[in-house]
Amino acid sequence: MDITNQIESLGIVPVVKIDDAKDALPLGKALVDGGLPVAEVTFRTDAAEESIRILAENYPEMLVGAGTVLNVENVDKAVNAGAKFIVAPGFNPEVVDYCLSKNIPVYPGVNSPTQIEMGISRGLKVLKFFPAEASGGLKTLKAVSAAYGDLRFMPTGGISRDNIGEYLRFEKILACGGSWMVSGDLISGGKFDEIARLANEAVLSAIGFEFAHVGINSADEKTAGSFVNSFRRLFGMDGKEGNSSFFIGKDIEVVKSPFLGAHGHLAIKVNRMSLAKAYLEKQGVFFDESTAKYKGGKLIAVYLKEEMNGMAVHLVQA
Repeated sequence: MDITNQIESLGIVPVVKIDDAKDALPLGKALVDGGLPVAEVTFRTDAAEESIRILAENYPEMLVGAGTVLNVENVDKAVNAGAKFIVAPGFNPEVVDYCLSKNIPVYPGVNSPTQIEMGISRGLKVLKFFPAEASGGLKTLKAVSAAYGDLRFMPTGGISRDNIGEYLRFEKILACGGSWMVSGDLISGGKFDEIARLANEAVLSAIGFEFAHVGINSADEKTAGSFVNSFRRLFGMDGKEGNSSFFIGKDIEVVKSPFLGAHGHLAIKVNRMSLAKAYLEKQGVFFDESTAKYKGGKLIAVYLKEEMNGMAVHLVQA
C-alpha cells in the first residue's frame, strides 16, 4: 500500500508539535495504543528531527511524516530521520519540486484555485487544504474542488472531534489533519494515557457509528403492507414504499419477504465505509461480501457475517 493509500485508510493524521524528543517514545505508544498509528511531526521545534527518528525506529507499524516543512534542508533532515511523507503549510515550488525529484510523497498547502493549479501542473493528486476552517471550511472546499475532477484534499486547521465526520463524508477528502488529540499541553504534561484515549475517540468520531434503522422481516408483501398500514393508522407516522420494503419514518423498515436475521436487522450508518470496515476487522469482525452494495464504484452497504442476538447487522454509508 502506498503512502497516500495508507493515509486514506487511517482517515486522520495527528499533527504533532514535540518540544522535547524524550516525549516521542511515549507519544508513539499512546497513538498506537489508541488505534491511530500515524503522526505528522512539525518542524516547528529543534526536537522534530530526533523525534521523527525515535518514532520511525521504535514503531515500525507507524506512518511517520514531517510537517511545517519550509525548505529543502528540512526535507533532507526529515527523510534521513525516517519520515515517509512531507507536508507543507503553503505551496513552496522549491520544496515541492525537490520532493518530486526524489520521489518523496509531498502534500503542500493550498487554499485557492491558483495554488491548486500549481499542484495539478506538477501531477499532484492530493493537496493539503490549509487553514481549512479559516479559509471557509467544507463549504469553500466543495465549491473550489468542483472544478478539479478527481483531485483530493487533506483539510487541516480547525478540524476537531465535532466536525471531522462531516468533512470525511465528502468524497474528495482523503483524510483530515488535526491536533486536538495531541495538544502541546498534553504532550509536555506527560498525559499519554489521555492522548491514547483521545486518539481512540478521534477514530470513532471519524467513523461516526450511529443507529440508522431497524428492519422487521415479514412472511410476504401482503403481511408487510398490513402491518405498515396498521402502524400508520394507529400512530400517524408517514412512510414510503420501496421495491423490497416499506419504511415507517426513517427508523423502521418492514421487509416484504423473509430476509437476513432471525428477528430482522439493524442498520448502522457511518461517515466512511472504508474506515468502519477496517476498524471492525481489527476487532475480529468478518463481513459477508456477497451482500455488499456499491454506487459509483464506492461501497455503500454491507452486512456483518455473524448475527447479534438474532439480528443481522449492516453498515450503510451516511
